[in-house]
Amino acid sequence: MREPIAINPAAQRIPGRGFWALRDLPTALWLIFAVVVSLIHRELPAPRWLLIHLMMLGALSHAILVWSQYFATALLKLVNTAQARRQQSYRLALMNCGALLVLIGVPSELWVLVAIGSSAIAAAALWHAGWMYRNIRKALPSPFGPSVRYYIAAACFLPIGAGLGTWIAAGLPSTLHERMTVAHAMVNLLGWVGLTVAGTLITLWPTMLRTRMAQNAATALRQALPVLVAGAFTAAAGAASGLLPLAALGLLAYLVGLGLLASPFIFAARSKPPRNFATLSVLAAACWWIGTLIWTLSAMFTSGSWEQMGKHFDAIAPYLVAGFGAQILVGALSYLIPVALGGGPRPLKLANAVFDRGAAWRIAMANAALLACALPVSSLVRVFCSVLYLIAMATFILLLFTALKTHRKAKAELAQAQQPGSGPRPAPEPVAERPAGQLAGQAAAGVMAVVLAVAVAVAIDPAAAGVREPVPASSEQNIAASNAPVQRVQVEAKDMAFTPNVIEVPAGTRLVIELSNTAPGQVHDLVLANGVDSGRLATGESASIDAGIISEDLQGWCSIVGHKQMGMTLQIKPTGAAKPEASDASPQGGHEQHHAGGDGQEAASAAGPDLNAVPGKDFSAFDARLDPLPKNGAKPVTHRETFTVSELQLDVAPGYSQKLWTFNGTAPGPTLHGKVGDKFEITLVNDGSMGHSIDFHAGALAPDEPMRTIAPGQSLTYEFTATKSGIWMYHCSTAPMSAHIANGMFGAVIIEPDDLPEVDQSFLLIQSEYYLGAPGGEVDMGKAEAQEEDLVVFNGYANQYTFEPLEVQAGDRVRFWVLDAGPNKASSFHVVGGQFDTVYAEGHYTLDARQDKGGGSQALALAPAKGGFVELELDEAGNYPFVTHYMSDAEKGAHGMISVK
Repeated sequence: MREPIAINPAAQRIPGRGFWALRDLPTALWLIFAVVVSLIHRELPAPRWLLIHLMMLGALSHAILVWSQYFATALLKLVNTAQARRQQSYRLALMNCGALLVLIGVPSELWVLVAIGSSAIAAAALWHAGWMYRNIRKALPSPFGPSVRYYIAAACFLPIGAGLGTWIAAGLPSTLHERMTVAHAMVNLLGWVGLTVAGTLITLWPTMLRTRMAQNAATALRQALPVLVAGAFTAAAGAASGLLPLAALGLLAYLVGLGLLASPFIFAARSKPPRNFATLSVLAAACWWIGTLIWTLSAMFTSGSWEQMGKHFDAIAPYLVAGFGAQILVGALSYLIPVALGGGPRPLKLANAVFDRGAAWRIAMANAALLACALPVSSLVRVFCSVLYLIAMATFILLLFTALKTHRKAKAELAQAQQPGSGPRPAPEPVAERPAGQLAGQAAAGVMAVVLAVAVAVAIDPAAAGVREPVPASSEQNIAASNAPVQRVQVEAKDMAFTPNVIEVPAGTRLVIELSNTAPGQVHDLVLANGVDSGRLATGESASIDAGIISEDLQGWCSIVGHKQMGMTLQIKPTGAAKPEASDASPQGGHEQHHAGGDGQEAASAAGPDLNAVPGKDFSAFDARLDPLPKNGAKPVTHRETFTVSELQLDVAPGYSQKLWTFNGTAPGPTLHGKVGDKFEITLVNDGSMGHSIDFHAGALAPDEPMRTIAPGQSLTYEFTATKSGIWMYHCSTAPMSAHIANGMFGAVIIEPDDLPEVDQSFLLIQSEYYLGAPGGEVDMGKAEAQEEDLVVFNGYANQYTFEPLEVQAGDRVRFWVLDAGPNKASSFHVVGGQFDTVYAEGHYTLDARQDKGGGSQALALAPAKGGFVELELDEAGNYPFVTHYMSDAEKGAHGMISVK
């Protein structure tokens, strides 16, 4: 029996072919918006949500509404009347306006806009489904009519997804939010998008390949629909009801349904392998579709709670959108738009040639970059690869407008050639297959671009990539090791300990340690006193460490700052060998000192920083001025900020630098400023080389999720609402906290009391101490444990306001917000020559000039993590020092000057 010929819905004689602005432009506009948001995402609220919905709710939903009706009209052999086209225009306008309202309403927290927009989207989808249902009932039977039933079922899912999205936007508790977010995604991705794609590809895929359709295609189409619908509904219902096994069962059923459609898809690809951009893009999208759904199913089986599942799906969603959604869209449109424009073989061929420019290069670079982003790489690698993916995908927009122009020009030339006396009509050129070698060369170039980007990122930040120089071994050691018996030991790094932390091996045995890092969000390593180093391992990574032949006791430790002091040490003991006498001058002791890095810093300069030195000409003090809040009445404000963790060489005193761990490149980090009722949405991005976290004292919420440690390259969003006034500390809460705070990871959140009066000048001073390592090194944890600080400073630099005094005018009323960040030393803030008439400490006034006209205060006493403010007026011009009245600390750098003009 002969295979059925592929039906080409797009090639049917449908009136109204040619350019149609409402059909052809909105998708391009949504894609342009997505590119712009990608470029400026750090300046926008909820950029990740915005990008996903620009693609799925904007570009892809518009395309589904357009092309599912296009195919339905062709498959059911309908007449595309002017009335049908007018009604479709109304539906498209309703859908796009609704999407625009949702995309404005969610980031701006205008729930009314979200509700109106979601209602418009639901109405457009139901109207679309009703139109197709009425037409399929009166149409003649068609072997591929079931494709239209896919579109009807898909359109019925979208109102459910819109309703769930509206509910989520209204605000839900964290656990319910995770469940409903996954349910919302299952409804939209499996139902609205997935069913449409599945019902279309069964006929469109062989058409795009210009080959015959498999004999079982129509049968598979009918059999798969109920399985897919049941799977999507069950997966969404399981998520909504909080039943992970039920959600997993539904997703498994959905994959089975896709499996029923796999045979016709594979048959067409084997008959004629894909070679142009459209078919290669659709094939890549199908692979990401199946791969991400299997990834999601695996996460459902391994997650012990919806909080964990939410985190897993949060990581998967971008690859569903970028890998599947974006590629299926640009691939299908690259084929459909030229066909829908019509005009004859020559304009069609020229437009197709435009879309095929650099096809294999674009596909290979986009997918290699996306795959690199999915791997456990550093944030810098992800940034570089994301840029390459964006370049590869954004070229479609440029080629789309070029193809439209080329098509229009070819049609005009053809029309001119058909005029009387214009000569013979140009014959259509045959469709030429691209040579396989040319495609392979382009693909190799795309992959090499990604490899080069990764190499550059690793060269810029080798520590984040875990790159270490190999430890050389002498030839004698190599010979001895090759003849020695080998013992392998499994060691786990978790909870600031190595398990086991004591390893006994027979003397003369070669020891190989299989180290696994199972600590959530933490980076660990293992350094042995003989110089062997595992390199830094992120969560889930492992390394094999050849410790060499063990003949005497050997020490090991984690070299991440503070981890050794918290107990991450390892002892290797030979059995059956005489123990050598301990010696302070042993080679092991010296090697440990060399590798201790930021932990011990025994090699630190004995002299330390010179507090009598003067900063260089490029010195600029930390801006202590606190700007007043904008006057917006009592309406709460939402503050959205991105805090990026970075490790930088910064001066802490004149001529003395340290490798500080910072939020947004400064120590202290950015200051947050608001009022009671304000909401804060902080996205933490870890671009460091170890695990970090953040703890906002200004928020009252369970610390398990928002304060968790995240590994290098990861991010999280911390949301809280300010309910109490005061000056609140924030800091990295990753163990050991003393190391992370002392090395620069702290800052202030100022929540003003409702009755706070205006002043002429307002300043913020955060006191902290440094436990210095060697110049250019990191915090010395030995000094921190002993509380032997080298510097006590305001705003991260010793005596900086002595070099650049704070300037006020005589008679100004001045407010000083003061926070003691510690980690260990108390503060007693005092202005020499001044008296405070208002003192506010830890949320209440101890002295208020508005009520007590006679009292005064000389100092604001603060323990670590406490804060407040003082107010005073300095009527006489001159220079007024300010200090902590722990005078030895003032002499270590906690000193500044107020210049009164």
